[in-house]
Amino acid sequence: MEQGSALSGGQAPPQEACNPLLAPVIVNGKKLRRGYTTGICAAAAAKGAALLLFQKSCPEEVAVFTPAGLPLRLKLHDRETGADCARCCVIKDAGDDPDVTNGLAICATARRAGAGVRIRGGPGVGVATRPGLAVAPGEPAINPVPRQIITAEVEKVLPAGCGVEITIWVPGGEAVAAKTLNPRLGIVGGISILGTTGIVEPMSEEAFKASLVPQIAQALALGYREVVLTPGRRSARWAVEKYALPAEAVVQMGNFVGFMLEECVRLGVQRAMLFGHQGKLIKVAAGVFHTHNRVADARRETLAAQAALAGAQRGVIAQLWHSATSEEAVRVIKKHRLDFLFDRIAGEASRRAMAYVRGSLVVGAALASSAGEILGLDERAKRIGESLGWRWKGSK
Repeated sequence: MEQGSALSGGQAPPQEACNPLLAPVIVNGKKLRRGYTTGICAAAAAKGAALLLFQKSCPEEVAVFTPAGLPLRLKLHDRETGADCARCCVIKDAGDDPDVTNGLAICATARRAGAGVRIRGGPGVGVATRPGLAVAPGEPAINPVPRQIITAEVEKVLPAGCGVEITIWVPGGEAVAAKTLNPRLGIVGGISILGTTGIVEPMSEEAFKASLVPQIAQALALGYREVVLTPGRRSARWAVEKYALPAEAVVQMGNFVGFMLEECVRLGVQRAMLFGHQGKLIKVAAGVFHTHNRVADARRETLAAQAALAGAQRGVIAQLWHSATSEEAVRVIKKHRLDFLFDRIAGEASRRAMAYVRGSLVVGAALASSAGEILGLDERAKRIGESLGWRWKGSK
């Protein structure tokens, strides 16, 4: 398929050129392009397919409106008609955002149906298999806002008294979905059709944070009131494979510890265990709740302070202070038989986390080595782990 979009060069339509939403944004001193969501691409493809089906022709570009009323024009590809159907595709342009769906063809097939607009999912569009998501189990992963946009745009070109069935499909969607959170969320067979604004903000931290929250909602929908928050996939894999924690209760939080703790409170989680590599969780013990190293890094300060409070010799404290990595610091601690410090640090991380959410959530912490072995944890983490049925040598 030919690739291109209204954002990828050429003369912008006047209404887009004048609209500040589509103006480039400055991120870390760089000018970056905004892009389109899969939802708005699906709406444009569906509108084009409906035009072809009922009018036997459609332009190279179609106008669609975002939920905020912003008019956009998206280029159509592979416009084809058959005996009883028509199809169009839109090439997803994520702008300068590192979106794994960038460049995918978001396609729609239109067929005559009884009345109104019916929306189905086709190949490359995932299917929900678990509760707690924006769509019910068994439904295609086309979220509510994209469904509303698709329906609204198709209705504009639907002749009176006619109905249409729109099937959204994504060539290559199943392979790309493996790089997303969909497998963890129980969405199988493809990507999700998403987007509440129609616009992709480049390098959007807020969008990434929002994408993590459904994991909490799903755990709650499956009956869990306790969750395990991990910095990433590696820690999540340790939690499930090494310690037999239920995969449905394991939630990846990225660097956004504070945000995800607040979301746990908002959604009604009762207890949460912070579980992951000690290099991340040591920062929480220092009161750091966004753990990206460009935001804050207090690992060596925390380790050196804890060693000093425990009465370690000055030379040991100096070695911790000058450790180039947290793994090197672990070797120093073990060499000098200060392993108990990890339990203390875990307890401090838990206390800081509970203070962060003003006591609205019980939090435990378990620090792991680079091989996934638990170095230290506090009593709250033990109790949460036991409640979730984990397999750990220190459990009862």
